[in-house]
Amino acid sequence: MNLETQRLILRPWRTEDAPSLYRYASDARVGPCAGWPPHTSVENSRQIIETILSAPGTYAIVLKETNEPVGSAGLMIGEASRLTRSSQEAEIGYWIGVPYWGQGLVPEAVAALIRHAKEDLHLSTLWCGYFDGNEKSRRVQEKCGFVYDHSRTGMTCQIEGMRLTEHISKMSLENSGAVISEN
Repeated sequence: MNLETQRLILRPWRTEDAPSLYRYASDARVGPCAGWPPHTSVENSRQIIETILSAPGTYAIVLKETNEPVGSAGLMIGEASRLTRSSQEAEIGYWIGVPYWGQGLVPEAVAALIRHAKEDLHLSTLWCGYFDGNEKSRRVQEKCGFVYDHSRTGMTCQIEGMRLTEHISKMSLENSGAVISEN
């Protein structure tokens, strides 16, 4: 299932997206602040599409204007998440390439995921985390209506030997009449 917004299409990743994924995920300003190492080659990006980004609920953030994937966003439901407490909850994760920072594209993609979680999947709660120092991610969560819940220190990530403090926010979708803005 694809999700669509004013400027974006959220669709499953394809192996032919590997060059675009590498273009943005190889930038050292992107992955490490989200807890994963920069991609090292187009082949590395292809492998990550096949092993990680092909998970259910994970979407390429594709610009309608260019049809190019420039980031990723996804819902990890129930046991697929490390934050959820039941099968009626999901974790939202996201990132976008540096040239697209500050354009409101991630909040737009997250708003589409929130709507999908509420209207199509009938989930009760969404969780979202960011690592200490990742102010851009914190700001996305605030813009989208997530509320701080707790922090966890010494969290391991995909970068060997690195331990980080993670701040966790949540959003209740039950009886929520809030309208999520895409802008």
